[in-house]
Amino acid sequence: MLHLDWEDSVTSITTEMMINAYASGYFPMAEPDEDGQIYWYLPEVRALLPIDSLHIPRSLAKVIRQGRFQLFRNRDFDAIIRHCADRDETWLSPELVEVFMRLHREGWAHSVGAWQGDRLVGGVYGLALGRAFFAESMFHLETDASKVALVGLVDWLRSQEFELLDIQFMTEHLRRFGAFEITADAYQERLDHALLAFD
Repeated sequence: MLHLDWEDSVTSITTEMMINAYASGYFPMAEPDEDGQIYWYLPEVRALLPIDSLHIPRSLAKVIRQGRFQLFRNRDFDAIIRHCADRDETWLSPELVEVFMRLHREGWAHSVGAWQGDRLVGGVYGLALGRAFFAESMFHLETDASKVALVGLVDWLRSQEFELLDIQFMTEHLRRFGAFEITADAYQERLDHALLAFD
């Protein structure tokens, strides 16, 4: 873990700093017990989701076929990340929310939202570099909305020929989609290859 001794100012976290960190395998998390102090993490084990062989549980496939949700990419990115941060304890500090919104405006960060009519009910967002996508967080206000958004994200990544979908840490929820873990060295090899398309 690399601790960056920043001042408590959003201007101290630049989009360039974020891009360089992700390209080097690091990702940021704020510590809620330390007034949102931001740390950079480089885990010894990294979790990924397969893009070409994502497993969709049968019950979720049924929900998708029913068309309960309409998916939109990059529609109201700011609302999606704010929903993701709206929890009792979150690693998404206001500084990180702001810098991801700037990354979105610059074309680096993307979201997929699940909507019911005019109501945003779920979504996922992350950062794209080259052919690597770093999924950051998800939220749902309706059952299965975030899962459907995740499937929509993977569909988009597949259509754009992305090679790597980083989810940072393994969870039982994501294991059901076929998530797997690799070592930090193996991750860096995959990341370096995916970044060859980065310009």
